[in-house]
Order: sequence, then structure tokens, then C-alpha cells
Amino acid sequence: MTIIRVGLDTSKHVYQIHGVDENEQPVLRRQIRRSEVEKFFARLAATRIGIEACGASHHWARVLRSLGHEVVLIPPQYIKPYVKRGKNDAIDAEAICEAMSRPAMRFVPVKSAEQQAALTMLGVRDLLIKQRTMLINAIRGHAAEFGVTVAKGPKQVTELLQRLATDEGVPALAREMVNVLASQLDGLDIKLKGLEARVMAWHRQDQTSQCLATIPGVGPISGVSFALKVPDPKAFRSARHFASWLGITPREASTGGRQRLGKISRQGDEDLRRLLVIGATAVIRAAKPGRVSPWLMALLARKSKKVAAVALANKMARIVWAMMISGETYRRPKAA
Repeated sequence: MTIIRVGLDTSKHVYQIHGVDENEQPVLRRQIRRSEVEKFFARLAATRIGIEACGASHHWARVLRSLGHEVVLIPPQYIKPYVKRGKNDAIDAEAICEAMSRPAMRFVPVKSAEQQAALTMLGVRDLLIKQRTMLINAIRGHAAEFGVTVAKGPKQVTELLQRLATDEGVPALAREMVNVLASQLDGLDIKLKGLEARVMAWHRQDQTSQCLATIPGVGPISGVSFALKVPDPKAFRSARHFASWLGITPREASTGGRQRLGKISRQGDEDLRRLLVIGATAVIRAAKPGRVSPWLMALLARKSKKVAAVALANKMARIVWAMMISGETYRRPKAA
């Protein structure tokens, strides 16, 4: 008996294994604990293992590869069509095993531990920014209850705190509670500055990130994010497939020879898509004839700025893919 393929369904504590032989017959169905996974596959002859792509799947892919196995990660949406009626771990493991056998199946590149560590840095930064926004909104809300308001923007919070401190109409208890929030805000600002310094240091030593930062609307944060989250751009057949993976192409529902395009699909990595749209919005905000391409000026003349921002983000995604493939820096299009 030779096991040619194994589907591994992971969870927090219990893992399900489904293996088939050369005749595609199930010969291995077993449930093991998390602590037993490495020992079990160390005894198993080298084979091909499929895991549903998630945060922890990259760790297990590295562990199983070190034991001599070939490991592939499959996106969850590509496994779902192979799930039979019902839902349990055994059915999920069988679906993974079946999905990985398809010749045209697409797989997720396995990230190294260093890449995941750098992505953790970006994730922590996003979380701290959300917490800072929550604190600012809370301070503004409590101040507005006593009639103290300032202009929009995080930089105006300092003025708001000064006005609260000198306004005799605000009770002392309210000022004390707001100061508690302000002290937390100061601590977050210090941590964010330290994280942004580390991101910039990573950007300066990464050639791909520096190359992508030459694109209008793409800064160091976007450059580092693309360099870390797209380790193998050659996994995409074209720039159009890359933009579709990011979810900034129309959702298609064509049939009977009629092409029907709907709204933007919003499938794929939400953070990368958000960074592209924010960068495109910044380019549009400063758009003037002679400073941007005639294509963008013509688009702004007939479409709203939000629609144009998504269209420009789509174009930026294709430029990002082309530059990651070629390694060249951005070349501004020549004027018509």
C-alpha cells in the first residue's frame, strides 16, 4: 500500500487525516491530537500533503516539509465545492484530499517564518491605529457632551485636551476621565512611531518594496505589504489575474454568449485592496492636467471620483505585478 496523497484538516486541538492510495481508494482515516502531528508524519513515508490555507497552515507546511513531505496550501473557497453533504472534520479532510488532486488547482505559496514575522509587524500597526482611532473618537464624544469641539483630524486632539483643561464649565471628574484616555493615546503614539520606524527600516533594505514605492500612490507601507504578501508573483499568469485576485475587478455572471459584469468582487486580500484604493484616491485628489495621465483626466471627466479611484487602483495593481515580475522601476507614461 502506497499513500500518494493526504488531506490534513487542522484545528486548535484535533486534526483529521484522510489519505488515498494509487487507486484513489481511502486507506488512511484517522484523528490525532495536535501534539501527535509531527510524530505521526515523521513515521509516514514521504508523500504529498494538502492543507487548507490559513495563518497557522504556513507553520505546519514548514514543519512537514522539514520531514521530507511535499506540502501544498489550498484556498478555502477552492475546497468548498468538493465538500459532500454534511459538515465534519472527516468530510473536510476528504474534500482537501480531493481538491489537491485537480490538475488546474491553484495553491498558496508557503511563507517563511521571517515573512510571517514581518507581516505580524504590519498587523500590529493596523491594530494600534484602530485603537488610536477609538480613543480619539471617545475623547471627542465625551468633550462634545460638555460643548467642547474642535476641527476634524487626529492632530486637533491636542487643542481639544487643552480646551478641556481650561474650560471651567467641564466638571473635574470628566476632565480626569478624559485624561485617562489621553494617557493611553500618548502611549499608543509612542508605540506607533517605533513600529513605523521599523517598517521604514524594512522598506529600505527590501529591493522589491523600494521599487514599488516609485509608483504614484504607492508608499513604503504599500510596498512592504506587497513584497511580503506576494512572495511569488509568477504564480499569476497575467496582470489581469493578479488584479482579479485582489478583488478590484467586476464580478462576472456571463451566460449564453452575453457578458454580464457586476460590481467589484471584493474577493482577495482586503488590506492590499484598501491600500491601493487609498493610494489611488490620493493621486486623484492632486490630479491636474499635465501631472497625471490623459487617461485618468478623461476618466474623471465622465465618472465620479470614487469610481475613478477603483479603476485607477485596478491599473495600479497591474503595474505592481509587472514591476514585481520585471524588477524595473516605474516609468511615467509619455504625454500624448
